[in-house]
Amino acid sequence: MKKIIFIFAATIALGCSLSCHHHHEGEEHHHHDAESFTVYSNNYELFAEAEPFIAGEESDIAVHLTRLSNFKPLDSVPVTLVFINEGSETSQTLQNPNQPGIYRFHVTPAQAGHAKMQILVGDTDTLTVGHIHVVADHEALHHHDECEHHEHHHEGEHASHVQLITFTKEQSWKIDFATEVLHNEDFGQLIEASAQITGSHGDERQIAAKTSGIIVFSNSNLAEGMAVTAGQRLFSIESDGMAEGNMGVRFQEAQNNYLSAKAEYERKQQLAADKIVSQSELLRTKTAYDNAKATYESLKNNFSTSGQQVSAPISGYIKSIATANGAYVSAGQSIITISQNRDLYVRAEVQPRHYASLAHIVGATLREPYSGNIYRLEDLDGSLVSYGHATEDNNPLIPVTFRIRNTANLVNGSFVTLSIRTHSDH
Repeated sequence: MKKIIFIFAATIALGCSLSCHHHHEGEEHHHHDAESFTVYSNNYELFAEAEPFIAGEESDIAVHLTRLSNFKPLDSVPVTLVFINEGSETSQTLQNPNQPGIYRFHVTPAQAGHAKMQILVGDTDTLTVGHIHVVADHEALHHHDECEHHEHHHEGEHASHVQLITFTKEQSWKIDFATEVLHNEDFGQLIEASAQITGSHGDERQIAAKTSGIIVFSNSNLAEGMAVTAGQRLFSIESDGMAEGNMGVRFQEAQNNYLSAKAEYERKQQLAADKIVSQSELLRTKTAYDNAKATYESLKNNFSTSGQQVSAPISGYIKSIATANGAYVSAGQSIITISQNRDLYVRAEVQPRHYASLAHIVGATLREPYSGNIYRLEDLDGSLVSYGHATEDNNPLIPVTFRIRNTANLVNGSFVTLSIRTHSDH
């Protein structure tokens, strides 16, 4: 999801309210500014607006909860507010929001002083709002407001006027809008390059012919992109009628040799028991039997009288088929590549002038040109694998390779725009 971040001013980025009550001159009654709080957990953003906290008086608190996974309002989840004031504790639970994303609570502080709120979302998250000031009465509240007004007025003499745009949570939930906590980070370089997504070495398996012959697919509809499971029969290589490399003949010979060596060994065992043959003769016969058995079982596991039988070694998808059904193939020739499409490489090539910065890579983002979707490296459980330390004669660019988990269903073999972030080495 695309993120839009509005930054109004560094001094107000974390504390300003998206919707607040402003004091206007000329009004008959004095209005107190609503207090606002913004807190984040791993799963939620909390934005709360509350009436001023006065000891012994009820304050209304509007808690806005947003899911960080999609920045949409929370719904149908029980939420509990715990208010802790100078040692006393009260709690209130709402099973459902008053309206999508908004839970309205009412608390009455016991006494003036310090307080904090804990908002428990279901059984997973607890968000804490600390440093809440509870005043003794309205007179103390007016005095507090006047002090803040004087302080802001004094600061305003040395600062330019900042124009704020009101943008409520309800409005942000209707569009693709997200916020993030500001944090310090070293400035670095942004290196952009075209990159290709490929299967990682541990994610793909190539199936090669172990003998020469005619390939026969087990399924005539075998095609690239088809899902296969480990152990599924894929094809056979038949060599019947071939003058050389006839696996049927080799398999039959191995079977006959095995049966003959087995019978001879069993006969010599009986003779050795009667002291008719020596132990050295029995050992020689056993060795011949073991060799014939090993050859026969090796062929039996991979071949039949008609040729080689080949099954999928792993579950995944057929990435490529290198030959046609009924074609002649040679021993060692690659036939089918199976990819699990789970762990992928993202390989880019950058200009040599960026070489010094590649030692300080801190992250990257991928953008699909056909969909416009943007993914951060950390969202895909990605990491830097390597970058080149030299260029080739026919290619002056430096390769940079990242490994990612394909949780975004990226297309193996496709191209993306890669933005590599580096930090300054100074």
